[in-house]
This record gives sequence, C-alpha cells and structure tokens, in this order.
Amino acid sequence: MNAPIGIGVLSFAHGHVNSYAHVMKDFEDVRLVAAYDDDEGRGKGVCEATGMQYTPHVEDVLSNPDVQAVMVGSETSRHAELCVAAAQAGKHILCQKPMALTLADCDRMIAAVEQSGIMFAMAFQMRHDPANIKMREVVQSGELGAIAVIRRRHCIPCLLDEGFVNGPTHWHIERDKNRGMFADDAAHPADWFHWMLGKPVSVIAEVDNVITNVAPDDNGVAVYRFGQGEMGILFNSSTVRVAENSTEIYGEKGVIIQNYGDGPSCGAPRRADAPAIRIFRYGASDWEVPDVPVPPGHGHRIQAVPRPWVDSLLNETPPAATAQDGRIALEMVLAAYKASEDGRRVTFPFTE
Repeated sequence: MNAPIGIGVLSFAHGHVNSYAHVMKDFEDVRLVAAYDDDEGRGKGVCEATGMQYTPHVEDVLSNPDVQAVMVGSETSRHAELCVAAAQAGKHILCQKPMALTLADCDRMIAAVEQSGIMFAMAFQMRHDPANIKMREVVQSGELGAIAVIRRRHCIPCLLDEGFVNGPTHWHIERDKNRGMFADDAAHPADWFHWMLGKPVSVIAEVDNVITNVAPDDNGVAVYRFGQGEMGILFNSSTVRVAENSTEIYGEKGVIIQNYGDGPSCGAPRRADAPAIRIFRYGASDWEVPDVPVPPGHGHRIQAVPRPWVDSLLNETPPAATAQDGRIALEMVLAAYKASEDGRRVTFPFTE
C-alpha cells in the first residue's frame, strides 16, 4: 500500500479513537480524511481539531475513495453493524474493544472480513506496552520453567467519577450498549492472558456490584486454567483510583513482579528510580531490573496503538491483534460472567 494512507472514523463515542486521531494527525504517512458520528457536536469537535471532514452519514465515509481504512469507536452494540459495513465497502478496520456484545456478532464480523479480504485489527494496547512485551518474552522463552500462577490487575476509577457516570460517556454503563464494566475493560487483561499463555480451558469467577450500583457490575475476579495447568487470576475493577502492583508471575525457576502497569498505578506517586519490572531467578543473589520504560501516563499506552496498526497496513503484515484474538477475549469474558451467574466452572470452547 502506498503512503499516505487515507483514514476515516466511524464514531468517536469511545474516547480512545479521539486520542488515536490526535496522534495520527502528525503522521507523515497518514491522511485523516473523514469521520462519521451520530453526535454532531462530538464529531465536529474532533474533526475540527484533527483536520477531518465531518459527516452524519456512515455511507459518506465508506463510499469515499480517499479512505482506505477506518477506525470504529462506536458503542460496543454497534461494532458488528459498522464493521460489517466497512468490510463490505473494502475498508481495513481498527476496532475498539470489546469486539462485540455477542460471539454471534463476532462471527458475523469475521465472516465479512474473510469474504472481503480486508485487514482487521483489534485495539488492544496492552500488546504494545514495553513491560508486557518483556514479560511475555521471558515467560515464552522458558527461562522461568513451568508457570504456576499469574495474577494480573487491570483497573480504572471511572465509576467513582461523576463526569463518567452522568456525562457523554454514559453509554459505557448501559447494559444494552456495553454489557457491563467487566465486559468493557476486562477485555484488555483477557487478551493479555491469551497473548501470554494461549487460550484457557476453564474459568471460575465472581463478577458483581460491590461498592456502587450505577452500572451492571463494578468489580470482577476470574480464575482461568490454561493448557499446561497454569492458573491465571484476572482482577478487574472500575472503582480503583490508586494502585501500584500490576502483575505477579510465579514459575518453577523464578518470579516476575511488575508495577505501574495501568491507569491507577500511573497516577500514583512513584520514585524516579522505581523499575517497571523485576525478575528473580531462583539461585541468584539479587533481583534483575531490565531496562524497561514506564509510560508517564496511561494515555501514552493508548496512544501507542495507531503507529503499529498503520505500519501493518503499509507493510501488509499481520496486525498485533486480529479478529480471532478479539473473539477469544470476548469468549473469555462472557464465560466468566456465566461462571459467576451459575456459581460453577465453565469450560472452553464456550457457547452462549
């Protein structure tokens, strides 16, 4: 594909797409062309700031010959509709998480992508974080031997913020548009576990409202078992403002500890010399501290998504996260909901 590549947007409802557009307006090999949004004020505001043409009609973006790829940032309930339309129009896609509300919608999206031959990417920023890349490299190299347990915390404070609960992002907490906050944000660590260990074989979980009642759920813990018996503890909360410890990885030959890996831990006070990750190999005399940068804010992790996506389009190489990856992350989350609702272990593959 010849540069610059023409980019369109299908809805700025999800704020991350707004962030992507602001980063991409400075890419020399990208031209931001046109954007659809059903909220005229929101759409026009971002378009004026990024040099895009605003339209209230999806078809105007999809029929524009200057648009080769689109970013889909609508309410989750509209992902399938918009992605299928984009694929049928021959536009490459970057889709916000979660991929859809149902596995059936994921399958519709995948079928449309395969029939059209376009490239589909999921916006999973955890795959681009330097600390995550390093931890995965160490785990998959076998240096820690067999992995026993991994605990991953991924939290946000949004349900404690009046502006989120009653503001323009209110759709995030509406069941028919986004299922629940666990479905919304646990998509990231679910994909992280799949990326790290492969697809799980079973899950037990508790997902519920614990300290708020403004959304379908506010806290969730899922324990996955993986193919070699590994246990993966996924803790996701929408009521955590400050934290530090993000990841614990325990293997037969050593341990990895990660701090400062999400929004609350980026927002907490941190010593200037505090490392992102530490590794202790059994038999060693001290911790190893790899030279891994800590993003100055969680927004920098979000802003890391567009560059690899554009590069995959220009170089015609596979994206960091595919449609199948998006489906598996949703399958993991939906199975956790089912395990919590029924009070039992749920196995994979999971069928709704």
